Amino acid sequence: MLAQLQRRLGVGTVVAIEVETAPDARSVDAVRLDDLVRGAGFDVVSLDASPPGKLRCSARRARTLADSVGPGMRVLVCGLNPSLLAADAGVPFARRGNRFWSAVLTAGLATVDRDPDHALRCHRIGMTDLVKRATPSAAELTATEYRAGMERLERLCAWLAPGVVCFVGLAGWRAAVDRHARAGLQPTLLAGRPVYVMPSTSGRNAHADIDVLCDHLRAVCEISALR
Repeated sequence: MLAQLQRRLGVGTVVAIEVETAPDARSVDAVRLDDLVRGAGFDVVSLDASPPGKLRCSARRARTLADSVGPGMRVLVCGLNPSLLAADAGVPFARRGNRFWSAVLTAGLATVDRDPDHALRCHRIGMTDLVKRATPSAAELTATEYRAGMERLERLCAWLAPGVVCFVGLAGWRAAVDRHARAGLQPTLLAGRPVYVMPSTSGRNAHADIDVLCDHLRAVCEISALR
């Protein structure tokens, strides 16, 4: 619902969010609310956990992508961070020449091009980013952002328990977890969920053609079927 609202609002719009919570679980619920708001594409301006039974959050619509996630996901696809073009289009991997959607359709993970909501609703394929901040180049991201993003992603996986997490591109996993990682199933789990790292789908990655990308995505499907 927050993600749908984010797509209708202009960048910079401030919204007020209030949720009920158990008085003895305010700190836990405050962290989850913060994760939800940021994942939905907002910057948290303030979060007040002091009123008994309530959490109040002020959030500003960010120039970023909203997550497309939910319970029962077969696969959670994780990009590095949104490009400004993708953030403005509201579609992950929207840059011209990026082969993500072509590979996903060819491999059979989804049936509608450039529609993350349909992929989640009809095929149980969720999408998020390791770092939510949109940038012209991934070179602008910091080690602190990588660490914070991985912590958020781990909490998300612990909560929603996807069948498998698929990192698109090795850069994020290498920066945050294992700098020697190679494409394929990883030895390190994320909140108990298997992790698969595939090559970048960017058109600039000449080392992986569409057939190679599809093979990786089919391997991800096979792992998810075992869960």
